[in-house]
Amino acid sequence: MADAWLPGAGRLHTAYDGGSLKGGAPRAVWHTSENDPRRISARSVAQRLEQQGHSAHLVWNPCSGEIVQMVPATRAANLLPDEVGREGRACLQIVVVGLSHEPFTTGPLNGLDRIVVWLDGWHVPRRWPAGPPLPRPEAYDAVRGRRPWARGGHYGASQVPGATSSDPGRIDTRKITGPEAPVGIPRPRVAPGEETASANPDALLSRRPHAPDRIEPPGPAHVRARSRS
Repeated sequence: MADAWLPGAGRLHTAYDGGSLKGGAPRAVWHTSENDPRRISARSVAQRLEQQGHSAHLVWNPCSGEIVQMVPATRAANLLPDEVGREGRACLQIVVVGLSHEPFTTGPLNGLDRIVVWLDGWHVPRRWPAGPPLPRPEAYDAVRGRRPWARGGHYGASQVPGATSSDPGRIDTRKITGPEAPVGIPRPRVAPGEETASANPDALLSRRPHAPDRIEPPGPAHVRARSRS
């Protein structure tokens, strides 16, 4: 039996979960908070989500490795529209403290192995049925089809049916789940900065540091917009 709470993660028990799960293929959905992870903690982002009446399963800062869990895996979180977040026997929503225009896979990924192994325990397939998420602004027009969603696996928030968000940007999915492999044969993830023999050096993403002039308020941009409406 998989752990409903990620072992070793901090906890912020929310009053705003998304309800019971409906069953179906297990999924993981990746969001970004639209904050610089070098300037704000995972707990601060989780606290702001709670203040706004929203929740994620995990909030993760890939620079520090800090992970805060708000909702057990046996319940839905509520960042996705309507009731799509209740679809699946697991639909695990992960908010990465990061920026969609500077994909988090270009930097350190401290703590990622713990998260992926936990998702494996909930039988989330190591595949991306909708392909790699698109960069902004193209992600606003991404196809959010029901057919790839029904297969289960990993998705960017921009690929979820009914969603309007553009995060997490053009992340390198290989660094999260490894190269595409036949079902049931997971392959090792590509470590940050590691190049395979088949990699195209010209296609590697830039690692230029980014330091915004101000700290944006925590929470995914699309959630902040909904909370003001």
